[in-house]
Formats: sequence, C-alpha cells, structure tokens
Amino acid sequence: MEKNIGNLDKIIRVLVGLVLIALVFVGPQTAWGWIGVPVILIALIGWCPLYKVLGVSTCKRCDS
Repeated sequence: MEKNIGNLDKIIRVLVGLVLIALVFVGPQTAWGWIGVPVILIALIGWCPLYKVLGVSTCKRCDS
C-alpha cells in the first residue's frame, strides 16, 4: 500500500474523527459518531482506499 494522504489531510482527518467520536459522548449521543474511528485509523496508516480507487493523492513526497 503506497501512502496517498499528505500531512494536512492527515491532520484534518484526525480532527474530524475526534469530533465525530466526541458526538458519541456529548451532543446527539448516537452510535454514528463511531465512524470517527476508521477515519482516524486511515489517517494514521496514511493510505485511503477511496483515494486509490479515484487515483487521488495528497501526499507530495509520495508522488516523487
């Protein structure tokens, strides 16, 4: 798996994932907030399967 997520993309994904997980404990308190877990895991791995299918890469170093 070649990395296809850049640093800014990783930061945004982690923040969005944390917000989603926080919604489980505060706010509407529905299970939908657990969608944040795979979002964070994808950011930590640095590889997004959807980006692979679409041929997208936000990783500048990885393209070289």
